Amino acid sequence: MIHVTLYSRDDCHLCDETLDALQNLQSEVPHELSIVNIESDPELIERYGLEIPVVEVAPFRLKAPIGRQELLATLSAAQAQETKDRSGTGANPAVGGKPTITWTKADDFAFWIANHYLAVFNAIILLYVGLPFIAPILMNSGAQLPANLIYRGYGLLCHQLAYRSIFLFGEQPVYPRAAADVDGYLTYNQSTGLNEGDSVDERFEARAYVGDDRIGYKVALCQRDVAIYGGILIFGLLFGLTGKRIPGLPWYLWILLGIVPIALDGVSQIISQPPLGFISYRESTPLLRIITGFLFGFSTAWFGYPLVEQAMKDTRELMKSKREGIKTA
Repeated sequence: MIHVTLYSRDDCHLCDETLDALQNLQSEVPHELSIVNIESDPELIERYGLEIPVVEVAPFRLKAPIGRQELLATLSAAQAQETKDRSGTGANPAVGGKPTITWTKADDFAFWIANHYLAVFNAIILLYVGLPFIAPILMNSGAQLPANLIYRGYGLLCHQLAYRSIFLFGEQPVYPRAAADVDGYLTYNQSTGLNEGDSVDERFEARAYVGDDRIGYKVALCQRDVAIYGGILIFGLLFGLTGKRIPGLPWYLWILLGIVPIALDGVSQIISQPPLGFISYRESTPLLRIITGFLFGFSTAWFGYPLVEQAMKDTRELMKSKREGIKTA
């Protein structure tokens, strides 16, 4: 008879529903049922606290929400597997009739990713947001060819409008349009002599402009994109430094803190300018772009990384169980 473990906790409505469903399925798929209250063990709370209820019936695991049909299918599959193992079908006689378990290179890779995914993510984001800063450094040192390769590559991913970019090695870190009304900064037109209009040619000119020795050289990603990926990177580093123990940001806070500000700033700008012009003309400021971009990037990582960690934790436990099974086979 198959053995089923239900991980539960006090005052859990879903746990009660899952228990009722398991008891009702006894007549269709007989099983031994153990109920474990995770509140008696801090380790179980850390492992299952966000997933309760959890049903384990080797080699399967279900987590909330769990429907009756899903339970029935899982119990039936476990029962069929037990019958197959008992009959010796597919067994390896060399190990006493137990099924052969092997550890492959794919298992090595999966286990490595499950343990090091955050370092991989952080390295990719660091490379992605770091290369655009290499371009102005190269331009300032006279290495125009590799710098232009970076500009062209990131030009496929970002508008690179000079008046919405960050500049290095120049008189100012930013050169906003006059419409942004930023005190203390010369405008893009005042500094470069180039037009700030919204025609295709004028936008193309602003996109192609990379700077000079006086103005400085622009970063190959716009202000908002730098802030977005910088926010993701900063949270990723904090998440790693805290041992990946930061709880996930609730979805409604992610929308409120991350999506709403960047949507209000970006959409209001788009619909105010040609060819739309639905509201009074508006140009966002560099500070607003950076703040809203950072909030979006940081909150998105805060929302997503803990979810990824939970999935990777399940993978690590599964791979550890498989490795232990090989050792004891």
